[in-house]
Amino acid sequence: MSTNFEKNARTDAAYAGVDMRSLFLRHLAQTSPSPLGLEIVRAEGIHLYDAQGRKYIDLIGGISVCNTGHRHPRVVKAIKDQVDQYLHVLVYGELIQSPQVQYASLLAGNLPEPLNSVYFTNSGAEAVEGAMKLAKRVTGRTEMVAFRQSYHGSTQGALSVMGDEYWRNAFRPLLPGIWHEEYNSAAATDRITERVACVIAETVQGERGVWAPDSGWLRGLRARCDAMGALLILDEIQTGFGRTGSLWGFEQYGVVPDIVLLGKALGGGMPLGAFVADRRLMRELTEAPVLGHITTFGGHPVSCAAGMASLKLLLEEGWIGEVRRKEALFRSRLAHPSVRAIRSCGLLIAVEFEDAGRNQAVIGECIRRGLLTDWFLFAPQCMRIAPPLSITEEEIGAACAIILECLG
Repeated sequence: MSTNFEKNARTDAAYAGVDMRSLFLRHLAQTSPSPLGLEIVRAEGIHLYDAQGRKYIDLIGGISVCNTGHRHPRVVKAIKDQVDQYLHVLVYGELIQSPQVQYASLLAGNLPEPLNSVYFTNSGAEAVEGAMKLAKRVTGRTEMVAFRQSYHGSTQGALSVMGDEYWRNAFRPLLPGIWHEEYNSAAATDRITERVACVIAETVQGERGVWAPDSGWLRGLRARCDAMGALLILDEIQTGFGRTGSLWGFEQYGVVPDIVLLGKALGGGMPLGAFVADRRLMRELTEAPVLGHITTFGGHPVSCAAGMASLKLLLEEGWIGEVRRKEALFRSRLAHPSVRAIRSCGLLIAVEFEDAGRNQAVIGECIRRGLLTDWFLFAPQCMRIAPPLSITEEEIGAACAIILECLG
């Protein structure tokens, strides 16, 4: 039963001395039986601080969100400046809001043609939903090709193309006409026929534990889509914004998608997603019916202001150019007999152990020693490393030393 305090409290001061963990478990919908439950009160750079004053190295950056670190002063200033102007004013797409327009222009200027028209959403999963609708509308087809051990989000459409039956099965029926093929396989290319609206693939499979494709395979997908009139959708929600050592992961494979999906780091720490395509394609969502895709809060002006400041930082600082060197440093420092494999694409790294139990034990000990890391959905035996790109060599050394202590 709720207490009078819980019913009537109106100020932060009223929560002084209250057990936040109990309120967290009671009133916040839970996503798992065993949440980490750290009460974070501050974050700066690559560090988090809890209510007990403990400092943690954040080695996952909010799951590839905080590419420019936590609360970079330029991002914070952009947020404050926009808050002083206006917050939400009207449903997305009706009024000219300079943060949206300027950020869309900046993104288009740093993406290859014909990726010139940006549709902002609230999240990466919503970007997936919008892209799927756009592909169906443009082609007039309904079948889609997706890949096993791929992750695209948890909404109904995104779940339909997710590549793992464990997460899909409890929520059936899902969208029909989805073909799940093996990533990097010839059979996947052959599955693309004149009935297929689109192929949706991660440029690098993240939740599988960092699996990169053969460059020839991605080029083969591109060629087959062209031949069959299908659209190629590449999910850069985790790999975008410098994570792999180039601004966009697909740059390294000589392929340009018809639609690219963005999220996570897109908002500079604020909630934001987007799907980007040629304006010729995007026009299909504007009529018959009008408002073919609509969102209230997508492209929120504060999120766009933060994201634009963060992208400008990435373009101006040398962090992306340092990614490969930092990747090599992690790989060399984490060599250890109990590490079965290390797979990496820039600063998206999977450290594989003998089984999930061993990985969870190491992760738990890392947290106790002041380092936050995590696992991968489809590879629970692998430790996730995806720090802010701003991490220094000294900070990498300190993080790796803690991991090795936990292994020892």
